[in-house]
Amino acid sequence: MQSLLIKNGIVVDPVTKTEVKRDIYIEAGVIRDVPPEYKTRDIKVIDVKNSVILPGLIDMHVHLREPGFEYKETIKSGMEAAIAGGFTSICCMPNTNPVNDSKSVNVFLSDKVGSLNLINLFPIGAISKGLSGTSLSNMGELKESGAVALSDDGNSVEDSALMGRALLYARTFNLPVIFHSEDTKLRGKGVMNEGVISERLGVEGIPHIAEEIGTARDVMLAGYYGANAHIAHVSTAGSVGIIRRAKKDGIKITCETCPHYFTLTEDSLLMYNTNAKMNPPLRTKEDVAAIKEALADGTIDVIASDHAPHSESEKNTTLDSAPFGITGLQTSLPLTLRLYREKKLSLSDIAALMSLNPAKILNLGNRGSLQNGFLADITIVDIQKNWKFTRDKIKSLSKNSPFIGEKFTGIPTGVIVGGNLINTNLKQQNFI
Repeated sequence: MQSLLIKNGIVVDPVTKTEVKRDIYIEAGVIRDVPPEYKTRDIKVIDVKNSVILPGLIDMHVHLREPGFEYKETIKSGMEAAIAGGFTSICCMPNTNPVNDSKSVNVFLSDKVGSLNLINLFPIGAISKGLSGTSLSNMGELKESGAVALSDDGNSVEDSALMGRALLYARTFNLPVIFHSEDTKLRGKGVMNEGVISERLGVEGIPHIAEEIGTARDVMLAGYYGANAHIAHVSTAGSVGIIRRAKKDGIKITCETCPHYFTLTEDSLLMYNTNAKMNPPLRTKEDVAAIKEALADGTIDVIASDHAPHSESEKNTTLDSAPFGITGLQTSLPLTLRLYREKKLSLSDIAALMSLNPAKILNLGNRGSLQNGFLADITIVDIQKNWKFTRDKIKSLSKNSPFIGEKFTGIPTGVIVGGNLINTNLKQQNFI
């Protein structure tokens, strides 16, 4: 592997909480000190001209659809979307066909990823067999074959006794458990946030307490069993309050939100836009404000995309019939950079939320920092670049994004995975 020198970048490190213009030297896939005699070595050089250099972005909540639903997304197309979005690692949820509740699916994923040689893929195994919520998966087998966490995402495990056993069992394998926190009976047949807008549209709503009751139960289970627990896609002010109090009480809990929950409101569905239909649903302006505050004060630990591709034929129907979910890999960082421009988050905060914290929660080794000794997973960003997100720029097989046509400032220009340049247009030169 040829050594690599990245010059003239603004290096953002969430561990030291610094943003400093300096060079980064990579040798054998690891960040090292720049050797004094580097000009006499066979080194590839990239001059990034004041671009921002972040530790490689990690999306810990992605639905890749393969195996079983390749018409929505494949591992390859999902990875290409992730690369365009600046991600060096993604974690895939288990709701495929077959469900990732056994070693065989992890082996399939590992073989597929090895043949592509693109970015890192970390599987998340199912809590229950077939995502049924009735019996536990073989967690030891899942851990041994590569799973980094467990989740029945898309389904709430309603049986609290089973969920408690899952937390205890997962703890023996040091596997975090990712909750889909929801009272599904309260959700019912709802398609969007319950409120004035759902009444105006004449559709059934999902009350905010459906999420908050689920969140309260899951926080209590995590506290009682002392488990390594993480709550996915937090969307309401009430859930934020529950989690904030739990953390103050010393409960070991982490959580994530998604860019659409601090960007869009239920108003996005006023024209029956099925590309704005997701679960949890888009909420109110007050909820958006609460999510932003929770990101700023550290209550929310992670920003994840919840990338959920669906075909146009599936989304091009009524609001009642369309499936929940939107794509998000390519818009996650640009939307988050809006919080930087609003002075809600620093670049160091963003690096923590989108790299360091996911790496810590999922035990992904020496990732999430640009200090010496860390793996050379790196994201390079032009934070001043103005661009428009159009359909032709979408790398995913599916186009179900509510952000098509949006103008952004800031775009990833290249990623480095384990010291290898992946799909970049950055100018390069060689010493010797």
